[in-house]
Amino acid sequence: MSEWWREAWIVVQHEFSDLPAVGDFTRVCVRLLMATVLGGIIGYERESSGSAAGFRTHMLVALGAALFVLVPLQAGMESDDISRVVQGVVSGIGFLGAGAIIKHGQGLEVHGLTTAASVWLTCAIGLAAGMGHEATAIVSTFFALLILLLVRVIKTPDQGQAGKLPKT
Repeated sequence: MSEWWREAWIVVQHEFSDLPAVGDFTRVCVRLLMATVLGGIIGYERESSGSAAGFRTHMLVALGAALFVLVPLQAGMESDDISRVVQGVVSGIGFLGAGAIIKHGQGLEVHGLTTAASVWLTCAIGLAAGMGHEATAIVSTFFALLILLLVRVIKTPDQGQAGKLPKT
């Protein structure tokens, strides 16, 4: 029986050997944590403005996007293959963003475009963090917050109907 346990332990060690060095483990943790935190920052802003896709959604989108590119990078995939992964992630996130867009009435009033765009941008930030471009991800998050917060402050109350299409 002890031979069986020894063999089982070797298999378990092999299964967890994708991060053999402390540096690799740290790199993965930093990238995933960075994506999650930056997604959370944008999500917090969206949730505080009453958006349906808020804190948790944006965190999960950024984390998932980072993981989708991090695993192929760890596996040693070529850049052409990774670009196809990125294309798939960006296409897939479009469906999630589309779910945030709501038309009222006869389609003259549209809501959720900013939330859909923020989910899409959060995905891009997660991809950047996952690929090791954390500085780019941080700068992008800063610009996103600048846009989301400043426009809300600058916008006057009568501009609240900006999503309404003119009647023709």
